Amino acid sequence: MAKAETDYISAEQAGTLYGLFLERVTRSPDAVAYKSYSAETKHWSDITWREVAREVARWQQALSAENLEPGDRVALNLRNCKEWVFFDQAAMALGLIVVPLYPDDRPDNVAYILQDADVKCLFLQNHNQWKRLQPSITEEHSLRRVIINNDDDEPVDEPVVYSSDWLPDDDAGELRDWDTDPHQLASIIYTSGTTGRPKGVMLSHHNMLSVAAGSLQYFDILAEDLFLSFLPLSHTLERTAGYYLPIMAGATVAYSRGIPQLADDIQLVKPTILIAVPRIFERIYTRLQTQLSEKGMLSRMLFKANTNVGWSHFLYRQGRRSWRPGFVLLPVLNKLVASKVLDRLGGRMRLAVSGGAPLPEQAAKLFIGLGLNLLQGYGLTETSPVVSVNEPANNFPASVGRAIPGVAVKIGDNDELMVRGPGNMLGYWNNHKATAQTINAEGWLHTGDQARISDSGHIFITGRIKDILVLSNGEKVPPADMESAIVSDALFEQAMIVGEGESYLSALLVLNSDKWFSLAKQLKLNPMENQSLDDKSLHQFVIQRLRQLLHDFPAYAKIRRVSLKLEPWTIESGMMTPTMKIKRAKVIEHHQADIARLYQ
Repeated sequence: MAKAETDYISAEQAGTLYGLFLERVTRSPDAVAYKSYSAETKHWSDITWREVAREVARWQQALSAENLEPGDRVALNLRNCKEWVFFDQAAMALGLIVVPLYPDDRPDNVAYILQDADVKCLFLQNHNQWKRLQPSITEEHSLRRVIINNDDDEPVDEPVVYSSDWLPDDDAGELRDWDTDPHQLASIIYTSGTTGRPKGVMLSHHNMLSVAAGSLQYFDILAEDLFLSFLPLSHTLERTAGYYLPIMAGATVAYSRGIPQLADDIQLVKPTILIAVPRIFERIYTRLQTQLSEKGMLSRMLFKANTNVGWSHFLYRQGRRSWRPGFVLLPVLNKLVASKVLDRLGGRMRLAVSGGAPLPEQAAKLFIGLGLNLLQGYGLTETSPVVSVNEPANNFPASVGRAIPGVAVKIGDNDELMVRGPGNMLGYWNNHKATAQTINAEGWLHTGDQARISDSGHIFITGRIKDILVLSNGEKVPPADMESAIVSDALFEQAMIVGEGESYLSALLVLNSDKWFSLAKQLKLNPMENQSLDDKSLHQFVIQRLRQLLHDFPAYAKIRRVSLKLEPWTIESGMMTPTMKIKRAKVIEHHQADIARLYQ
């Protein structure tokens, strides 16, 4: 796309995240900023930047009445919505530090963060959230005000108040002017805590602005683009790339109603940009595979032909393969196959970005082969978060792209990827020891990921330093790669490889409950009886299936025994983080008896 069609605000012009908002309001007052679905009217409604500014002014007035001091911490725990923006921008205009919380996080975890960050003001989605959280709030907490967004008609006592009662009337005056050093602390974002208590990552205005600006140098975002926001705004990827970056580019954001309605929302909103984690693409991939298995041979052949020819044509456009006669069939194949799949994604999507975890290569090849412009990126909360991303004209899907402008990368000891750039965090909140362990004296940040960097500058993640299983024979196995291959099969909902110090590998597997009933019938088992999951014929079937899924891995990376369950690992059980990462230590602790049986 031509650069003339873009309307970017530079990091220097913005200065701060609130300055970015003020500049966008000035430039595009009548452009649509956000789209939201109303459960009452059953329709999507628009709000312009001018109207957003009016709302932010109201929130500024209400927050200023709470006698908070610049530097005080305020937290919000609600689903993605325009009120998230109102609160965030109003808080930053007063010099307050925003602490985003995950809507699905456990109350004890939320209470820990509120205490650790010494949060003074908390914004919640509904009264039910407060009822769950309140028993975990102690005298050691500093909460002065709790604001509830939805009026649930339940009586509340101080310090709790409904936003409808707390906010002033519509005419709240002008937006505040606020100027500060861009390198001042803007937000404390708590990491998922896969190995213990979450740590508070301190990010400045400049951290997040620089990363958004650097990403925009690798692909164009146009003023007429429409993002669909469904990753939690408490997730740094969504915060920077799905919230601040669209403001920087002047694009519109539509808020999805939630993951259960995501497929419908994509159809209704028809986004042009989608930012997602690999799990979304994996689920679409497995659904397509399941649907294909139920179709006739001709349909399966056409689908395979479309993805194969489309993939070859992608490599040709990238300059990595010569022209082939089969390319002349692509328009017909696309009409018969690809167009139907892309229509399920709204039919207008011109860019999809996957980040947060490795994207299985087979899924990337399928979507790219069908014509989706899918780019994989890489980053950490500690890097605001984007370190690298592929470019449309220089896309190596097996890689996580090249470092964005301004960011330097190198390979350190034990093949660890090291990062130095303007997105590197200020440090961990109240944790100087962890900060020193993560960022060295030269400013290089330890990612904990192993990688190699090609001559072209593309980064290939090869493993995780702490997530390597060492067998008793000395062989080293990266479990994440194997687990990703396993859950690409629709039969398996979740997977975890175990075997540290043992002579062979085993797997803890959570079966897809829908698939389990048909499989049990096939093997003449009773799906309603728990002992059926221990059946020898079932285990033999699963192990054989795993061998097919893991045939590309080394011979020593074979699964010998399995433990099968139907109950998934969840955030509520403490075995998943709010970003849907498995807490390995917690799962192992929960399944100690099962693991012991696997190695009897």
